[in-house]
Amino acid sequence: MATAVVHYAAAAISDRGCKRPSNEDAFGFSVEHGVYAVCDGMGGAAAGEIASSLAVAEVMQFLTHRDGSNPLPVDAEAAVAAANQAIFSRAQSSQKLSGMGTTLVALLAEERRAWVLNVGDSRGYRLRNSRLEQITVDHSLVEEQMRMGRMSRMEALRSPLRNVITRALGTQSCVMPDVFEIDAESGDLFLLCTDGLTRELSDSLIESLLRLDVPLEELCTRLVTAANQAGGHDNITCLLVRAAA
Repeated sequence: MATAVVHYAAAAISDRGCKRPSNEDAFGFSVEHGVYAVCDGMGGAAAGEIASSLAVAEVMQFLTHRDGSNPLPVDAEAAVAAANQAIFSRAQSSQKLSGMGTTLVALLAEERRAWVLNVGDSRGYRLRNSRLEQITVDHSLVEEQMRMGRMSRMEALRSPLRNVITRALGTQSCVMPDVFEIDAESGDLFLLCTDGLTRELSDSLIESLLRLDVPLEELCTRLVTAANQAGGHDNITCLLVRAAA
């Protein structure tokens, strides 16, 4: 029996939040090419905005112009390397931009196969059968402490070190993303988001919002609104991708 082809639809929203003077998040997506990316920049002045925008532009340019001669995850790692080099070189050329960097979380979809890549603490999730699953693992100091049993989840949530990430694009000459290969089924809903969402909302609350039977654009708006109502201490970006037969 033939396997039904999976099609995708997407929507995204990025918001400055309630406390920050500017928005250092960026996102981009192409449903046609199956490429979706979210970044959270860091650095003084406008450096964070430059880093995140550069990363999204490089990844989208690389992956929407690939010739298909390499497997998608191979090209994806090359796209991350190109983005890293672009940011690193730009930072080297200007003292004001020195040390800038960005997180990255990306979803790459080819019908029923998908890959999620991440660098830093922006996250990728999948909602399947009304259950939310975190696909990515944060590259953060508190995550490492929890994995080693030196810190509980509650301690990590309250830790003054919770903003310290251990891997980022652009801060070193080389960086390796984590790559997770997953399957995609009709009805799956993928969420890519920055920590401005996950710091304010628990996974259970995100799950309950994603269960709502409303258009993707409305889901994005509700997630951002809820994060702002919870404090909105950081920029908030969420990108939703739904798989359907």
